[in-house]
Amino acid sequence: MKLRTRLIISFFIIILVPVLLAGATMWGFGQYQHKAIRQIYNIDGNAYDYFVNSFKVLSHFTKSSYEKLQKTAREDPRNLEDQDYLNEINRELEKKYSYLIVRRGEELVYEGTDNLEHSLRENLPEYDSDVLQSAGSGFYLEGEEQALIKQIDFRFPNDDKGSIFIITSMERLLPDIKGILLDLMISILLILIFTAGMLTVWIYQGIINPIHKLQTAAQNIKAGNLDFTVETEGRDEIGELCRNFEEMRVRLKESEEEMLAGEKESRVLISNISHDLKTPITAIKGYVEGIMDGVADTPEKQDKYIRTIYNKANEMDTLINELTLYSRIDTNRVPYNFNRINVADYFDDCVEEVGLDLEAKNIRLNYIDYADRDVLIIADPEQLRRVINNIISNSIKYLDKEQGFINIRIRDVGDFIQIEIEDNGKGIAAKDLPYIFDRFYRTDASRNSSTGGSGIGLSIVKKIIEDHGGKIWANSKEGTGTIMYFVIRKYQEVVS
Repeated sequence: MKLRTRLIISFFIIILVPVLLAGATMWGFGQYQHKAIRQIYNIDGNAYDYFVNSFKVLSHFTKSSYEKLQKTAREDPRNLEDQDYLNEINRELEKKYSYLIVRRGEELVYEGTDNLEHSLRENLPEYDSDVLQSAGSGFYLEGEEQALIKQIDFRFPNDDKGSIFIITSMERLLPDIKGILLDLMISILLILIFTAGMLTVWIYQGIINPIHKLQTAAQNIKAGNLDFTVETEGRDEIGELCRNFEEMRVRLKESEEEMLAGEKESRVLISNISHDLKTPITAIKGYVEGIMDGVADTPEKQDKYIRTIYNKANEMDTLINELTLYSRIDTNRVPYNFNRINVADYFDDCVEEVGLDLEAKNIRLNYIDYADRDVLIIADPEQLRRVINNIISNSIKYLDKEQGFINIRIRDVGDFIQIEIEDNGKGIAAKDLPYIFDRFYRTDASRNSSTGGSGIGLSIVKKIIEDHGGKIWANSKEGTGTIMYFVIRKYQEVVS
């Protein structure tokens, strides 16, 4: 069932249930009143329908005037011969749809209305009538003029029999009472409708409007549009749902941007691979054709061609290995083997290993260890060696001095060991320095660069260092050289 349908049903329930309950209650109360009036006042027939089960209420309309006249009749009956006094009482009764009649013997000596019906005049109860069983309650008189009559019997000062009648006209009173009841019921109905309407609007604003926003957002996502915002105001469940939806949208947008960036990098990678593989393959094909065509007609030329082919094949193998390693590192599929490593022993071996290669290339290597000989770090020896080799290989590519050098320094910087690798190459431009660790970034964008490389060597270095919980950065000056810095956390005994 749709939520809007539920709200419509709720709207009618809010109206109908109170009305039905109120009607049932009034019916039950009316039945009880009807029975009570039948027993107490001996009223039957349609009379009951005219005063809507409110006989006692009507009797109370004139209670104060009745008690006042009763006291006067008992204490000072002479006032009941005073027309001014009777007129004053009659004016009070007129406000209550009633009037006063005073009878002396069989004669009516005071009539509070000019339109006294003959049937009422003839049917007034006799003096000391036993019709009244409950003083002050009165009785109902049917006829041409339906009225509620209260009677007070007394004796005039000369001992004549007297009766005072308070007549409440049903024809004047009941239409007004019915009008009041009708207005009251209409007012209650309007209040119920207004309350239900306000409740529906409140629910609509609190539920339907956010759902419309979510529906619009879902349609945008379905259409592939993520450039929008799901605004939230409430702190209820719907508001929480909107906030979760907005977070989902942000993550989808980030994922889309990452995917687009990945696709762009993939295109760059394919382009780089195509170029970097094509260059050595072209060279290999050229030298092989030279051998096949007899261009290398001497043992010396043949040896030179074969060595060149071998070197180009090695370049291709190195490139493929780098790409394979990058793929494994980028997808977190490199099984690191972390161990405690003595910094002095480890870097002594590394320097000795790279020193021979640098010496063969006429590059001077300087190594200084400022840390204590017993300092330990937690690292994967193989991957850390790969970091050092990649940085040094990168430095060698860009050495442009007749006498190149590479300096390696080890420093103790608190909880970390800092390694510095410095060269006197051509340096890196300030505009390129922030991006040298980005994937596939090359400071020399020329596809004919003699330095070659896939552009992922330093990104591999950064990923390995970060996986070790360290950090890597660089300082460089064009024409002077570059210094690479990275830190590895020291091993610390945990005291239990």
